[in-house]
Amino acid sequence: MSNLLEGKRILVTGIITDASIAFHAAKAAQEAGATVVLTGFGRLSLVKRVAQRLPQEAPVIELDVQNQEHLDGLADAVREHVDGLDGVLHSIGFAPMDALGGNFLNTEWSDVATAVEVSAYSFKSLAMACRPLLGPGSSLVGMDFDNTVAWPGYDWMGVAKAALEATTRYLARDLGPEGIRANLVAAGPVRTMAAKSIPGFDTFEEAWVQRSPLGWDLGDPTPVAKTICALLSDWLPATTGEVVHADGGYHAMGA
Repeated sequence: MSNLLEGKRILVTGIITDASIAFHAAKAAQEAGATVVLTGFGRLSLVKRVAQRLPQEAPVIELDVQNQEHLDGLADAVREHVDGLDGVLHSIGFAPMDALGGNFLNTEWSDVATAVEVSAYSFKSLAMACRPLLGPGSSLVGMDFDNTVAWPGYDWMGVAKAALEATTRYLARDLGPEGIRANLVAAGPVRTMAAKSIPGFDTFEEAWVQRSPLGWDLGDPTPVAKTICALLSDWLPATTGEVVHADGGYHAMGA
């Protein structure tokens, strides 16, 4: 399956370090034959250095999903590197610290609004920004985390992930007539910079290692990256509005 994404043009968002799931997705996509363009937020020089560690260095475009000018200019910025897109990975999520760590009942709306805008609404924003570049058969993939239960410390990020799932269903409905798919990958916990910023995340880790029937390696994002690439490929042409779990089977296990 080394040519799974042969000829595909993929936009990958959300790379922070080479431990990021997005980095490993970009790497796997390149190894599967794709041309990859990256977006970065904040410390753009860091993202550009990380991009040099990919099998083929990828161009980096600045993108703040809360900045409408960035969104409005994204399609033109992408066209400087590729003439269209076949796939987009939304690997963006953020919640202020007051929205995490057991502070659920006391979190102010402004912090909740930030979490929902950046972690859920931005999937729609990104899809609309990329829409001029997408055609029939293209694929939008977002990063999810199980939100069927209330996780310790996850608080309003869990609510934001539930909103992300609903957003994906509506994207699937409204973009489906254009031949554009929208799906999510619900990943097990991986030791990334984003994960480390969540208070109590180690309790997730312990549970996954103990209860996943296939086992779970907290330091290996590769299984998640491969699942992302499968959804970006042409091999799931009738799958949309779906949440695909890449978590070792943990989500299916009882207490």
